[in-house]
Amino acid sequence: METGKQHIDWYILVPVVGLMLFSIAFVYSASASIAEFKFGYQEKLFWSHSIKVFMAIAIVIVFAKIDYHIWQKISMPLMILSLFMLIFVLFGGASAKGASRWISLGPVSFQPSEFAKFALVIHFSALLAVKQQHIKDFEKGFLPFVLWIVVICILIALQPNFSTMFVIFMIGFFMMFIGNTNILHLGITGFSGLIIAFLYGISADYRLNRILSYLGMSNGQAEQTYNYQLTQSLLALGNGGVIGVGPGQNRQSHLFLPESYGDFIFSIIGEEYGFIGVFIILAAFGLIFWRGMLIAKKAPDNFGYFLAVGILFTFAIYVLVNAGVNTGLLPTTGVPMPLISYGGTALFIYAATIGILLNISSKAGVYDE
Repeated sequence: METGKQHIDWYILVPVVGLMLFSIAFVYSASASIAEFKFGYQEKLFWSHSIKVFMAIAIVIVFAKIDYHIWQKISMPLMILSLFMLIFVLFGGASAKGASRWISLGPVSFQPSEFAKFALVIHFSALLAVKQQHIKDFEKGFLPFVLWIVVICILIALQPNFSTMFVIFMIGFFMMFIGNTNILHLGITGFSGLIIAFLYGISADYRLNRILSYLGMSNGQAEQTYNYQLTQSLLALGNGGVIGVGPGQNRQSHLFLPESYGDFIFSIIGEEYGFIGVFIILAAFGLIFWRGMLIAKKAPDNFGYFLAVGILFTFAIYVLVNAGVNTGLLPTTGVPMPLISYGGTALFIYAATIGILLNISSKAGVYDE
C-alpha cells in the first residue's frame, strides 16, 4: 500500500473538473430563458450552479485526502442514516410533482435517495470484502445483500421514484454479481426484480402511459403528451447537427424543452455543440471509466476493488440512461447527467465518490502508469 506522498491521478481529476466547469456554461445557456421567466433575471440558476460547482470541486479535494478504508468502518452507520432519511422524507419531506423526495432545510434541499445510492455501494463493498468465503451461502452470502436492496427500493418506490428505485436495484444486483454471489440466487433475484419492477411500472397511469408511448402503443393524444419532452429533445439534437449552432444559440431551452438544464441538458449540449460536442462529453466519461477500471484492478485490497467498481458502475449507468433518454433509446425518465446537470445533492455526492476514487488510486499507485 502506498504510504508516502499522496499523488494525484490527473486522468481522473482533469476530466471531472473539466466537466463540472464546462457545466456552468451549459447550465447558463440552458436555463437563461426559464430563469428570466420564473425569477426575472437570467443569471439566477447560473450563479446557484456556479457556487455548487466550486463547492463540489472542494469536496473532491477533501475526500481525495481521506483514507478510503474509513468508509469500510462506517458503512453500516451510513446505511442506517440513509434509511432514517428515506423514512423521514415520506412523512416530512418536501413534495414536488406529486412526489416526496427532498428534505428541506430552509434554503437548502437534500435528496436522500442520492445519499442512499452510494451508501449502498459502500456497504456492499464492505460486506463483499469480508464475506468472500461465505459468498455462495444463502444465509450469509445472499440474504444480507437482498434485504438491504429490498428495504431501500421499497422506501424509494413509496416516494414514488421509479427510475431511482430501478437504478439502485441494478447497482445492488451488479455488485452481487461482481462479488461472485451464487448464480442461482442471483438469477432468482434478477428475475423477481424485473417482474416487480414491471408490475410497479404499470401500477400508475402516468408510468403506464409513458411506457406505452415509448412503445408506440398509446393513442395520439397520450403519445403527444408523454412524448413531448422526447420530441423537443430530438429537435434540439437534430438542429445541432455535426458542429452545433454555437454556444448560447440554442432554441429549445426557450421554454420549449422542460428540464432543459436538468435531465435534458445533454440535448442542449447537442444543439449548441453538435455531435462533436456530445462525443467529447461521452469521451470524457469514457476516460474516467477506463482510468477507474485500472484503479480497481490495481486496488490494494478487495474493499478498494469493489468500491471502485461500484462507483464506476453507478456513473456509467447514469450516463448511459441519461443519454439514452435524451436520444429516445430509452423511455423518458428523470435521470440527471452526472457532473453536468443542474442540482446540488447529486453533484456533491458524485464529487465525494470521485474523491474516494482518487484516494484509492493514490493507494494503488496507478499514477505510475
